This record gives sequence, C-alpha cells and structure tokens, in this order.
Amino acid sequence: MRLKYINLVITTALFIGILSIFVSNTNIFAQEIITINGAGATFPFPLIDNWRVEYQNVNPNVEINYQSIGSGGGVKQFTEKTVDFGATDAPLTISEAAKNPGAVHIPETIGSVVVAYNLPSIPDKGLKLTGEIIADIFLGKITKWNDPKIQELNQDKTLPSDDIIVVHRSDGSGTTFVWTDYLSSISPDWEKLVGKGKAVGWPVGIGAPGNEGVSNAIKGTQNTIGYIELNYALTTNTPYAFVQNKEGNFVEPSVNSIMEAVRAQATSLPSGDGVWTNITLVNADGQNSYPIASFSYILLDKELTKNPNISEQKAKTMIDFLSWAITEGQKTAQNLNYVPLPEEIVKLNQETLKSLTYNGNPLS
Repeated sequence: MRLKYINLVITTALFIGILSIFVSNTNIFAQEIITINGAGATFPFPLIDNWRVEYQNVNPNVEINYQSIGSGGGVKQFTEKTVDFGATDAPLTISEAAKNPGAVHIPETIGSVVVAYNLPSIPDKGLKLTGEIIADIFLGKITKWNDPKIQELNQDKTLPSDDIIVVHRSDGSGTTFVWTDYLSSISPDWEKLVGKGKAVGWPVGIGAPGNEGVSNAIKGTQNTIGYIELNYALTTNTPYAFVQNKEGNFVEPSVNSIMEAVRAQATSLPSGDGVWTNITLVNADGQNSYPIASFSYILLDKELTKNPNISEQKAKTMIDFLSWAITEGQKTAQNLNYVPLPEEIVKLNQETLKSLTYNGNPLS
C-alpha cells in the first residue's frame, strides 16, 4: 500500500513537472510572436501584403499587419504613434517633419501613376496624352473626348463626342501628391490654381477613396479618366495612356521606363534622416523615362524609443524585416509590377537602418 502511494506521488510529480515544462514552453513560444503594425499608402499594399506572407517563411514568429488607408492616414498615425511604422508615397512636408524630428525615410519600392480611362471605342491601352492636355482635362478646360487637341495626337483612334468624366482621390493620398506634383511641374496654370499636395481643391470631377476606389469608379463608368498606380491598372485590366516625357517621346509605363527615371535622380538623394520634402522623380531626364514615377516610403523614428509601442526586441525584429524587404523582398516587386530598388537605393537604405538606435544604442 505504501509502495503504491509512493508510486502515485512520483507519477503525479512527474506529470506536474512535464505539464509545467509544456506550459512554460508554450508561454515562451507565445511570447516569441511579434506583431509589427503599419498603416498608410494604398499604392504599396499589394507588395507589403505579399511580404507579409513570404516573410512567414523567413521568420514564422513575425506577423505583419498593414492597413491600406492612404498616405495622409499613414503620416497621421505615424505622427500619433498608433502604429510601428507609417507608409507614404509623398515625403514628409516641412510641417510634418517638424512634428516628427528625427524621422527617417526608407524608400521601399518604386512605382508609377498612370492615366487610366474607360472608353468603349478604345478598349486597349495606348491613348496618347501630353501633360498639358492632362492638366487641362483636370482643370475642366478640356471637356470632350474628341477635343481637337486630343484627336490630333490620336488620329488613328475613334474618339467619342461624350463629356469627359474626371475621377480623383477623395482621401489624403500620396498618389495624389505624385499626380499633382507632375501636373504642377508641367502646367503653370495647374501650379497657380491648384498646386500639389496629398489633398487639393479639385476644380472638377468625382472623388473615390484609395487606388482601389478610383480604379473601380473608372471600370464601372464609361467615358471616365483618372489616375491610379500602375499595378492597379494591370490587375484590373484597365487601359492607360502613353504620356509624353521631357524629351518629347510618348512613353508606356513599364519597369524599364520607370527605372530610367529613377536612375536619373538617384545620385542626388539625401541620407535617410535628411530632408526629403522636395525629392521627386516626376518629369525626369532620359529618352525613355516615364514622367510620372515615384518612390514609396516607410517612415520610422531614428530613435525607436520615441514610439511607446516598440520594445527593443520589436525594434530589432523590424530592422531584420526591413533589411529583408529591401533586398530579398525586392525579388517579388517585379512580379507585382513594382520596380525593384536599384543598388544605389538599397545601399542608402542599409546605411539608414544601421543608423537606427534604441536608447541611444545601435541595433544592427
């Protein structure tokens, strides 16, 4: 009887010990899951969402959550520290930078804004447009599709006499910033009457939220014209125009034509913690440069303790993820119709990541 009691005690103790080890290990595994939260630009969402899935194969204990809410929302949430990182297609303005001293810009990808349209008589891409004509359409000065200025460039195409329906973004948008930056660079009237920004006072048109919303509005209504990121045009099979560049050539947006625009500007970029306010890729030099190209940026604090949501472990994990995103992650970019970062930009980003600190101490 006494032997049975001793065996029972030993068995119970072993069971409790094994159970405690299991519970302890379970808690350790649970603690190893690190969630990185970001929000902002709709333009890079398909790429970031792909990274979210692919990075699970690199580190299954890291979860990436990204809210596609527009660049304006991304800057706002970054400023308010409600996310771990913000994302924007427009660099911080002087006033935004003043609210975020020590913020760094990390170009994560490159893309282009295209002139998308829905014309039953021209179901394919390739309508030719100049920047001046585009500006006049969005100013409400050109109102008919068969306007002589458009017809002269497209003599091989049948243009309807219907009114042009302009579609633009209704939310604060980096895509809008790129678009209005381009129109301001090409049209003195646009620069004087409207200007550039993530949100502007539109002279004409109807608004829709996000690249998705504008794309859906164009696809759903005939005789429309609007601006969306190239990836959204390709994935929704929306026709887009070939735009005249600085050299006078009508250029189709593509990986090669956008890369040429980037390389023309790459030598004049600031350091990650420098002033990026006036950095632009629009209307770049080059025979084959597409004129409406842009970086898309990740925003981080150089001193990561400024964000109360970021522990030292999370800070190191974020740097590991971003180091992967700007190198191995770029292999995904071209498959999703984004332009991979050229070597010069990758090196710039790596220097920026090395400069990040936690309590003043380097993290990499």
